[in-house]
Amino acid sequence: MHAPDDPYLHQEVLVSPMYLACSNGTGDAGFAPVAHWPHHYLDEGPCQLVVTSPDQRIRIGWFGDDFELWRISAAAEAVAAPRWTATFNYVTPAEIVACLTTALAHDYADADADAYDGNGRFLANPSLHWADAVRPLTDAGWRREAAERGTVEVVAPDGQAGVLIDSRLSGRDDETVTLWAGPPGWGTRAEAVFTAGIPSHLIAATAAAMADSAPVVRERHQIDRRMEHLVTLTPVGPTADPQVSRAPTPLDVRRTAVTQAVHRAARAPRTAADLRVMAARSRTASSAQSRPSGPAPAATGRLAGPTARPLTPAPQLPGHHLRPKHPLAKGVPSCPPPPCSTRPQP
Repeated sequence: MHAPDDPYLHQEVLVSPMYLACSNGTGDAGFAPVAHWPHHYLDEGPCQLVVTSPDQRIRIGWFGDDFELWRISAAAEAVAAPRWTATFNYVTPAEIVACLTTALAHDYADADADAYDGNGRFLANPSLHWADAVRPLTDAGWRREAAERGTVEVVAPDGQAGVLIDSRLSGRDDETVTLWAGPPGWGTRAEAVFTAGIPSHLIAATAAAMADSAPVVRERHQIDRRMEHLVTLTPVGPTADPQVSRAPTPLDVRRTAVTQAVHRAARAPRTAADLRVMAARSRTASSAQSRPSGPAPAATGRLAGPTARPLTPAPQLPGHHLRPKHPLAKGVPSCPPPPCSTRPQP
């Protein structure tokens, strides 16, 4: 767990490799490719949002509170049983899910809208060759490792991600392909599981995201402590080095103004005796500056001129100048609310 008083808790960082970036808690990236499809928000049940193709043959479900965060399926007809299903757990980065939803959006757009015979590319039969589904990984240098008879496992060069293919299973609902990333354990292992009937090019599209070297943006607290030594974190904004000069932000300006006002208040007179001492000093300084070289004229008893004002100011409460007389009055701005130590999770 991250310390709640860590000043860098909500700092945005670039995380690489992307498959170890964990989820950012939202599904925005995964839904972005199909943002133009119908959205169905559900008030009851574990599924909170379902995005469907216009003919409802493709379904993308978001289970915001479940271990399996995403469930994606495709069927020959809107009311038919799914031809295949893909699930992603809550650790999987939404950017990986986005590669699958992007491929589905393209397949649906390329399909003949009038050909409602189930022959869309998203319903094509899978390839007989396992290598077709993981070609983006092998092309990126991922290597095949020893596995049980009837299975194939391809692992990333860093050993922190891979794909397991189980060719011993052939039923439509059998889970035959698993993309994984991160050490085993709750909160550290991302998994994407595909059933036997899914077209190979859709698995390949998802695998391509894991082979992508581009980093993704996360807030530092979204990276599990157990994963930090496995990833590279690069701050998105300017570093917090005080020696590095930068333009002050509006928050910096407000903090500086308030600090200066507090210092002025600390130096201000706080008792009637203090005020009398200040008045005496002011009268002494005024008489010394106005004393002429020749004979002094007779005193008139009061100061002349339009700028005359009492030498002794009326007593004020300590720190009165910190309070603006009117919400719109110029001067020291009101203090900003204290920064939150944590942010609510979506």
